[in-house]
Amino acid sequence: MVRHTREQWGTRAGFLMAAIGSAVGLGNIWRFPYIAYDNGGGAFLVPYLVALLTAGIPLLILEYAVGHRFRSSPPLAYRRLWRPAEAIGWWQVAICFVIAVYYAVIIAWAIRYTFFSVGQRWGEDPDAFFFVDFLRIGDAPGMVSGYVSGVAWPLIAVWALVLGVLALGIRNGVEKANRVFIPLLVALFLIMVIQALTLDGAATGLDALFTPDWGAMADGGVWIAAYGQIFFSLSVGFGIMVTYASYLRPRTDLTGSGLVAGFANSSFEILAGIGVFAALGFMATRTGAAVDEVATSGLGLAFVAFPQIISSLPVGADLFGVLFFASLVVAGLSSLISIVQVIVSAVHDRTGLGRVPTVLLVGGATALASILLFPTHGGLFFLDVFDHFINQYGIALAALVLIVAVSWIARRLPMLQRHVDAVSSVKLGLWWRLTLGALTPVLLGLMMWDSLRAELAQNYGDYPTGFLLAAGWGVALGAIVFGVVVSLVPWRTADALAARDFEAASHGTEGER
Repeated sequence: MVRHTREQWGTRAGFLMAAIGSAVGLGNIWRFPYIAYDNGGGAFLVPYLVALLTAGIPLLILEYAVGHRFRSSPPLAYRRLWRPAEAIGWWQVAICFVIAVYYAVIIAWAIRYTFFSVGQRWGEDPDAFFFVDFLRIGDAPGMVSGYVSGVAWPLIAVWALVLGVLALGIRNGVEKANRVFIPLLVALFLIMVIQALTLDGAATGLDALFTPDWGAMADGGVWIAAYGQIFFSLSVGFGIMVTYASYLRPRTDLTGSGLVAGFANSSFEILAGIGVFAALGFMATRTGAAVDEVATSGLGLAFVAFPQIISSLPVGADLFGVLFFASLVVAGLSSLISIVQVIVSAVHDRTGLGRVPTVLLVGGATALASILLFPTHGGLFFLDVFDHFINQYGIALAALVLIVAVSWIARRLPMLQRHVDAVSSVKLGLWWRLTLGALTPVLLGLMMWDSLRAELAQNYGDYPTGFLLAAGWGVALGAIVFGVVVSLVPWRTADALAARDFEAASHGTEGER
């Protein structure tokens, strides 16, 4: 019988590049700076670092351990860990599908804005240009009408590139792409940050960001914000790191890899904060406003505030704009590749299809959903609601359920710790089991409770209730239902292939030991 062998990364450095590329995404650039500024400035780095060490890295290592030990995508890895946990894996696959369909369109916007930066084609009113001229958004949410060709063609290009990389495989596609993307991203962003630091008022922006408000440390909301930022920025909770770790060689330093990836991600976030707030300080100085009046996050920062800043630059406006938006494109592509890889890997493991047919089938379906829904006049409304609900009640909730299932119900943490210690130079101590078994689930639970209270008190974004029920709650709950239903489907042929794969990998691991 010919054994089916799982793909492997060419080198540990290639894996780290891909893991860092997955973690460093759009949120690092437009979310962290504002969260830090709004939660104590420089003092926020204290709870942020505590959150990284007590929740982010422990959860990262947990996902590495599951993927590496059971050598498969999240559904099959969790199934092998504890049979009922397979549903969590398919839930995470559904989450990745939802994120992928809207994440790609933001990259498409950034591609167009890279070219718009030459000559500042957004004109005197970047707000009206973005929402009216470029996106041509409709008057009311929920309608899929009209088609914006200026968004559609770069979106098609994004999907063609992503699916092409995935079709080439882990070593020849994902690894090689990230070996280009990550150095390019660092180079682009470093040049942009250096240019931002030379602007008049840059020091004002940095003072606003880093001046510590030590009184904020007594606010529990600040600590919850720090843990929330760590969960959302490290790509934990939706199966990416389980998937990537499943392609590692049997002898790989998992704790060392987790520490490198975690601190690299946080370093980039701090670098992003410096670049963004140096630019915001320039804007505040030029307009005579306070920094808090120009500071914002999300789409407003990237596609409205930054074009205003770029247009105000006395020299080098074109270069600054190209660097900023090209950085968004590269950061987004590396993350999108990792997100779609989770879906591809899960279906590949479950059906036994080859990589190229799986990419064409699954990736093509994801791309089609993205291309049909988001280049429309109502695309922005769907994006906003999808993003909010799948983050709050998808990623964070899935992470909470996973930790409770693994540590409290199945009690598999000691077994996973032994596996990590057997292959890693830095051994996990009692702190790892305590943080995952007690601290992390409690804090995630508090985040869920706090978010639900705000959600039930007022409609998110003042959207109509019907639209939120369909595009918000419906999508979030639909991902859970999908996970449970698919986990109950017996696909015996695929299970036999997966079991054979796992048996081969296990023999290989034992032989090396």
